[in-house]
Amino acid sequence: MTGASSSSSASAASAAPDFGFDSLSLDWLRAKPGAKWHRHGVPWNAWVADMDFPPPPCVDQAIRAVLDSGDIGYPDWRHVTGGSPAATAFAERCAARYGWTFDPEHLRELNDVLQGIQIVLHLCTEPGDGVVVHTPAYPPFLHSVEDNGRRVVRVPASRSADSPSGWTFDHEALDARLAAGEQAKVLLLCHPHNPTGHVFSEDELRSLAAIAERHDLLVISDEIHADLTYAPLTHRPMALFAPERTVTIHAASKAFNLAGLRYAIMHVAPAWVRERFGTVPDHMFGATNLMGSAAAEAVWRHGDEWLDAVVAHLDGQRRFLGDLLAMYLPDVVYTPPQGTYLAWLDFRTMDLGDDPSAAFVGNGVRLSEGPNFGPEGHGFARLNFATSTEVLRGTVRAMTGELGDP
Repeated sequence: MTGASSSSSASAASAAPDFGFDSLSLDWLRAKPGAKWHRHGVPWNAWVADMDFPPPPCVDQAIRAVLDSGDIGYPDWRHVTGGSPAATAFAERCAARYGWTFDPEHLRELNDVLQGIQIVLHLCTEPGDGVVVHTPAYPPFLHSVEDNGRRVVRVPASRSADSPSGWTFDHEALDARLAAGEQAKVLLLCHPHNPTGHVFSEDELRSLAAIAERHDLLVISDEIHADLTYAPLTHRPMALFAPERTVTIHAASKAFNLAGLRYAIMHVAPAWVRERFGTVPDHMFGATNLMGSAAAEAVWRHGDEWLDAVVAHLDGQRRFLGDLLAMYLPDVVYTPPQGTYLAWLDFRTMDLGDDPSAAFVGNGVRLSEGPNFGPEGHGFARLNFATSTEVLRGTVRAMTGELGDP
């Protein structure tokens, strides 16, 4: 709940190396040409899931090395098991970081996570098939299912004072619905969950694996936020619990702020899914970006010091946001997320309608609209706290109608 912790982002980050996370210039942010700070033309932007920080120094070094080589033509990675050097780095990182080992030959490189989800849905399901989704859900999840003519089978989040994340999902009810005849072919998992920030426990993952086995579900696990899991929790890949049923999709884009470089990677465990991929010409999926691949390899091999520092900073920010809300917007219901840098804010007691974010646009603040996350998002908005302490303070102050200049 709001105000549950009094620690500040500055104290949380004090022991970490200084990468300038608390030294952002508002002029620099507001001059950025990207979608987050440019699209809506307001002075305070906390919507799309981009961090405000420059990427790790090793990214700059990796991209400069590619340019300095004088060769930005077609790469030749045929001699590399599993694909590019980034794919090799990913496989080694999964073994070291998550205790998850696999055959690198079962990796496929992508432009982004959603491309992988849509490819698998297209190849492995038919129009009308049910796809289980924990809701509220990242809007492109819902669009990926519905725009492909598939049907969303919702597992709604419920408020729970007994859950550390503040949220719970009734998997027993899902099991009963499927047993009673509700049709589904796929479990589309967002782990950690966007927008609630819920990190699925081992017990939950085992339960979902058992449900998938009982009802013959293919699991697509989007684990793009895996490295943004806060201690004492640790990320556990779904593939450890349903190894023969899971397609896992990762990217460095959220944890290392590389979304525009367009690189993701997918591990395809089920043999029958790999066979389906073999029926489609490779060129239908396109090729990954050379710079994106170089950046991903760099952060997966050399970015952990930066990652540890940014997670420490974000850990402080999620708690500091609780302090700010308690001070300026005490009627907002908020539990710090267990993962991600996204806060799922409940405004339902404030009589701001289905889309509370609209009430703050006039004050110069852009949040993500709750209803875009499905019916369960009515009365909610999502706030991105991956910024500096002072920008976060200014954002919340501006929500109240104050100028909010730090």
